[in-house]
Parts: sequence; structure tokens; C-alpha cells
Amino acid sequence: MSRISTPKIYSVPFGEESLNNLQEELSNKSKDTEKLIFDFPTVYIVNHQDRDGVSVYIGETSDIIRRTSQHLRNDPLERKDWETIKNASNSNMFIIGHDYFNKSLTMDIENKLMLYMSSLDGVKEIYNRRSNDQKEYYTSDKLNDIFSKVWQELRRKNKNLFPLESVIKDSALFKASPFHKLTKEQSKAKNEIMLKILSAMTVEKESQLIFVHGEAGTGKTVLLSSLFYDLFQETDEGNPVYKDTNNYLLVNHDEQLTVYQQIMEKLGVLKSGNEFVGKPTRFINQISPEEKVDVVLIDEGHLLLTQGKQSYRGNNHLKDILERAKVVVLIFDENQILTTEQYWENHKLIEFKEKALDQNNYIKLEKQIRIKANIDTVNWIRDIIDKGEVQSIPNDKEYDLRIFNSPEELDKEIKKKANNQDFGLSRLLATYDWPYHNKNLTENGEYWKVKIDQWSKPWNLLSHEPKEIRSKVKDLAWAEQPQTIDQVGSTFTIQGFDLNYAGVIIGPSVIYRDGKIQFDPDASANKKATRNRTLENGEKESFADTFLRNELNVLLTRGVNGLYIYAVDKELREALLAAQK
Repeated sequence: MSRISTPKIYSVPFGEESLNNLQEELSNKSKDTEKLIFDFPTVYIVNHQDRDGVSVYIGETSDIIRRTSQHLRNDPLERKDWETIKNASNSNMFIIGHDYFNKSLTMDIENKLMLYMSSLDGVKEIYNRRSNDQKEYYTSDKLNDIFSKVWQELRRKNKNLFPLESVIKDSALFKASPFHKLTKEQSKAKNEIMLKILSAMTVEKESQLIFVHGEAGTGKTVLLSSLFYDLFQETDEGNPVYKDTNNYLLVNHDEQLTVYQQIMEKLGVLKSGNEFVGKPTRFINQISPEEKVDVVLIDEGHLLLTQGKQSYRGNNHLKDILERAKVVVLIFDENQILTTEQYWENHKLIEFKEKALDQNNYIKLEKQIRIKANIDTVNWIRDIIDKGEVQSIPNDKEYDLRIFNSPEELDKEIKKKANNQDFGLSRLLATYDWPYHNKNLTENGEYWKVKIDQWSKPWNLLSHEPKEIRSKVKDLAWAEQPQTIDQVGSTFTIQGFDLNYAGVIIGPSVIYRDGKIQFDPDASANKKATRNRTLENGEKESFADTFLRNELNVLLTRGVNGLYIYAVDKELREALLAAQK
């Protein structure tokens, strides 16, 4: 493979005079470099800073002088953001050139810069209106290597604006960004969904349900984020059908909701406090069936309520949402249902699935893209969850799967990974087998803890932490908060997110008897999972085994590059250790 050269990057004040001066300077130094920047395709970043943070526009062009002139002369007449950039005294521009740049590659570099910069805490807004994903082309295999070199050179210019790649990739904003390059499966699903929405809008169909099924790690959140961003663009390649549509994104998960709100605010899609990204109950309470919004996207649909509670007086979130929307896109995985109030009676779930199937609106995502492991390792994890079987751990050079003999050893290894930026985000997780109450400390005034013999750590916290900590981390997902390395996460904080290395404590509710993994509801502290559910016919039934298995499913599928396990049950621990040999 030929060596990829270092990109040429120049930083100048944003303006035509600065570009002319740069061209004259390069002409005197190197005609080849001048040609690379001014005659060949380039990527550029325009940015300015105020007291609230940095605003950014990222573009690509085959003529940087002409494009800059358009931005300065024409764009401010049509867009307030460009008027702000033009008038700001500190507007700056980075111009990026490379030997390999062609139209497709510069568009992919542009898109990836949008992905990275929209994930940064210091960037308050990205002015771009749409993404520019490209398919395969001559130099597409070199995209990642060239981009890394571009980012390294940008870091040399400004370390505050361009932090380490590893830091960016650990952020929840990055992982849920609409600017990820979709896999073929995701892209196919997105195109199908957008065509179905277009069809429904055109012929004015109502109560259309598009059911998207996918297990943990199949890229459901990125797909939904990409869909929502595109629905809010002013036009769709000349088709204005989405321009005036009334669209919502709903998720019944506090941390995932915060991530979506932050992403959409940064991209200028939503302003702070806008309720187009919200929770299902609030949407149902505020929108009447007579109003009929256009499109509702639902992430983590398995967390929807199927039973009334204090704030929700209905009997089924999805039914109520369908009555209030022309099209509902539902992201769903029944293997991540965790509580009785989310439980679907079979005939009800089948009814909604059949509704989608009858409308030819059932889409399934099957490719595992979170866990970077070979198929044997993925199957080993699935055998634990789905079959209750402990097979021999496969040899996998790509994925670090290890069993530990004590919580101390597990804790030590996760801390070692977390302290090394090359390994990235790593945290401890546990099955909900130790008591926890969010609003109260224990009777002794202590945090609620996961306790195993002499070892203990507090459960995931926030409300009990000092105000100075809460104010610094309130917009970060639990795993991103630095102090949480000394805590243990639960399904309720980690569901919908991932870790580079997940250290999972399998508590006493998961046991191993007669060669099979079994569940002991009496050992669980998760009352919402172990209490009986009142069915439509009035009978009460326990689904504890299903929910505890689903809890294990959520925890064991969080690790991108590695999974470390400690089991409290002696027989299960011995079986797992034996499988490692």
C-alpha cells in the first residue's frame, strides 16, 4: 500500500483578501501547493466564537475563492447564520488540501468533519443543512486513513477546537449522530422508510405504522437520528414534501432523550426548549387525536408503556401515538423489555406487527455493528442469553472477552482500561440485584451500593452528588461522567448506549444449575421486573424470567471492543472460568 501523504492545511481570517494573500504567498513558495489549494478540490471549515461557544460551517469545493465569495456576498442575503459569520470580527477559515482529493472523497471528509464537530462540547452549532454520504468510489478505501491525518493536522493548528479522536468517539453525541456513514443495511432501511413516508404524505394516508425491528447493537439509534435530521431539512433534493411537515422524535429514556435534544440543537434543527424531541406521555397529553401530526419517530420503542400509571392515564403508548400521527416509525426490540409496565401481551404485539406487515411496513435490521468481534464470539454471547448455555470461549484476536474470579480483579482491569485513552470509555455494570432508591440514602446515610463480600461500590448516582459535580456533568450521559468510574451502572443508565469495554457483574439472580443458566427472582432487587403483571383478563402472571434474561441481554451487549464478566453465583462463575481455559 502506498504511503498516504500529510494534508496541507492553512488557517486564515475568513475573507477574500486573506485568500488572495495566501495564494500569493504559496505562489512564491511552491507552485504545486498553490495548485493543490486553489485549483483542486478542497475541504474548508469556517468558524467563529462568541461567549456561548463556537459555531461552525464545513464545506467542500473545487474553487475555494469562488465559493468564499458566494458565502460572503450571496448567502448572508438568504441565511442569518451566514450574516453572523460575515459580520463576526473573529471568523476564521481552515482550508484543507490533499493529493487524493476528488469530489466524492472531499464530500466524505466534509461529512465526517460534521460528524466529529457536532459531537464536541465546545461547538454550540453546526450551520450545515444536510449530509453528503457517498457510496463506493476509487479512493474510498483510503477515507479513514486520510481523515485521521487531516484531524491530526487540524489538532496541530488548534488543540482546543480539535481534541483527540478517541475522546470524540467516546461521546454519546458522536455515537447517536445523524452524520455517521450508514451501513448498506441501514441505508436500505432508511430509503425504504423515507419512500413510505413520502407515499403516506402524498396520498394522505393516516395511522401508518412502520415497524423497525433490531436486536441490541444493530444500529437502530443512528438510523433514527439520520431519519429525523433529514425530515427537518428544508427540501429533499428538490422535493419540498417534508418542508412544512410537523414531525416528532420520542423516546422514553431520560439519558437518550438528552442526547437527541443536544444533537438537534447543535445542528440548528431545534432550539433549546423545543418539544419536538420529547417523551411519549407528554406528547400524548399535549397533542389531541384531532390535530394529527405528520411523522412520529420512536426510539427504544420497547420502553413504551402498555399500562397506565400516575402521569399516563391511557393503556398503551403506541396505540395513543398512532391516533395522533399520520406515520409512526417504531424502533423495537422485545428482548430489551425490562419491566411489567412495558410488557406486551402476545396478541397485542402481534396485532401491531401484523398491522405493519399488512401495510408492507415491516423492516428488520440483522447485522451486528456494535460488537467488534467475530461471529463465534457473538454466538457465545447469544448462547449465554438465549439458550442459557456456557460454551467454550472462542479465540478472537479482535475482541477481548475475559472472565474474572473476583469483583476486585474486574474493577481493577476496567479502571486500567478507562485510564488509557487508547482503550476509551470503560465502566462497571451490574444486574439489578442490590437495593437502590434514587431519592433516599440508606438508613445509615450511605449511598446504595453493590456489595460482594468485602468489595463494594455505589450504584449510578446523580441526585446525591454535590451540586458542583452535577452542574458540570448534567448534560453528559452517565458513562461519560468522570466520577462514574467509581460507580456501578444499571440497565436503566446504560440501555441505548455502549462502552468500549464493559465490566459486567452478574448478580445472584442469575444462577447455574444442571448445566443451564437459570434465574432466581427472589434474589433480584428489581421489583418492576419480578412483580406480577395484571393481564387484560384480570389474571396476574409473573414474567420475571423473561425480564431478568432481557436485563442480562442489555448488559452483555454493551461492549464494543471487550466484555469482562464476574458472576456472584459460585457454580456460574466456575462454569464461566472453565469455559475460558
